Amino acid sequence: MSYDSYSDPGAQALLRTAQERFAPAGVPRATLLTELAAAALFLAGAVTAALIVPPGRALSWPVLGAVCVVFLTARRAEFPVAAGHTWPAQLITIPMLFLLPLGAVPLITATLMLVDLAPSLIPPASGVSRAARVAARIADNTYILAPVAVLALFSAQRFAWSEWPVYLLAFCAQVGVDLAVGLARTWWAERILPAAQTEMLWLYLTDAALSCGGLQLAAVTVHQPGVLLLELPVIGLLGLFARERRERMDGILALSTAYRGTARLLGDVIEADDSYTGVHSRAVVDLSVTLADRLGVDAATRQRVEFGALLHDVGKIAVPREILHKAGPLDDAEWAVMRQHTLHGEEMLRQVGGTLSGVGRVVRNSHERWDGGGYPDGLRGEQIPIESRIIAVCDAFHAMRSDRPYRATMSLDAAVEELRRCAGSHFDPAVVVALLTELGVLSGADTAATVALIAA
Repeated sequence: MSYDSYSDPGAQALLRTAQERFAPAGVPRATLLTELAAAALFLAGAVTAALIVPPGRALSWPVLGAVCVVFLTARRAEFPVAAGHTWPAQLITIPMLFLLPLGAVPLITATLMLVDLAPSLIPPASGVSRAARVAARIADNTYILAPVAVLALFSAQRFAWSEWPVYLLAFCAQVGVDLAVGLARTWWAERILPAAQTEMLWLYLTDAALSCGGLQLAAVTVHQPGVLLLELPVIGLLGLFARERRERMDGILALSTAYRGTARLLGDVIEADDSYTGVHSRAVVDLSVTLADRLGVDAATRQRVEFGALLHDVGKIAVPREILHKAGPLDDAEWAVMRQHTLHGEEMLRQVGGTLSGVGRVVRNSHERWDGGGYPDGLRGEQIPIESRIIAVCDAFHAMRSDRPYRATMSLDAAVEELRRCAGSHFDPAVVVALLTELGVLSGADTAATVALIAA
């Protein structure tokens, strides 16, 4: 897990999900209902706070005006962090807790968030999309309810450094509430499991760092509220850095999309050159990705499995057609030429560069054998990348289940028996177990027998 995580496919997927959540063309019903429920929950808490929390400080209109200016300026400094987005909220919301009536702070922050959102609510967004975005923007303020409750509970509405344990507790409560609500919203709306959202934890490290500045600002502004406006140049500078960071992240996402498009284009080239190889590669992709998920690999490995499976035969473009389409078995000289295709594939992907350069190694090793008898490098066991081990099993299985000029398709039983026979010699036994389990052909005894090969 990385703070930047620009090259992590899992983080990129979360960012894309966030960007597409409120697409103008329409919002899924689950997203709308989730955001409406979250907004209602916040409003219930905010109204309750406004009614029962002692104010601590009287409302000053000039102070409220300064708060609004700084708050709305800070909203312009939104930037990506790991797999999410944040803004320097702590620099303004912490002083707000001590400059304004405490119970009114949640309703004020929600109002300002809607003011910030208003310009983006014009058409062509649909009514449902606008409703979902308004609800989401209201729900985004849920975090502020926790520090308001803690400060009210400990009667700490007046700033004093001696109250630092209360402030620490308030921050911890804020993180806990925001994390719980955020994970729940994403799960209910997009069915993204909390375990897949660990990158979001970096948001709270950012908030912790900004909270130090927020407390320092609160300590000064409770005596001199006008000092709050001196934050504007600092926030403006943060906004400049935030824009550069957003542009960098947008560029990374665009490049990732380009790599995926390049992989698919190369897949089309394979299919145009040899229809069997192209169809075979696409079938191997589906099976390989399924096994990668079953084996629990991380997002980056899964992506290399996907691209590697699609492109594992790309080097066959360089193999003479008379060898590639020969009706009978290849002789030794022809096999020597054929075995060069993994090296040709690696070189082609290396020239593309970036993500696909890393996939080149997967392609190179896709015909290695578990016992070291494969090519081109004679790797054995776990020296072979897990991506290549997965692809090798799926490649062999689909080939056995396909008609070829020199032999008819094998039956499922025969193909399964061949996989069992070759587990521990040709193939990684763990991958064979995963495939046979996926096919639903393993009994308990079969599983134990095959797993025993791993220990051996």
